Amino acid sequence: MPSTSIKKTEYDPVSRILSVWFVASGKRYEFEGVPPETYAAFRSAFVKGRFFNDHIRNRFRYRRVPGEDDS
Repeated sequence: MPSTSIKKTEYDPVSRILSVWFVASGKRYEFEGVPPETYAAFRSAFVKGRFFNDHIRNRFRYRRVPGEDDS
């Protein structure tokens, strides 16, 4: 089922960085130290927004990645 809140994700298993783009803002955030098992569960979750809120948000250090629209 496509997510209504999460547009796209990318994961680097070496650095354990999860990149998440959000639908509403279009902004990208990087979450550090995300275990491969957490990413695998996230990818297979039926409701990705709920999984993100329950298992990733506020559990991992993150930063907003500046985009082309930022001045």
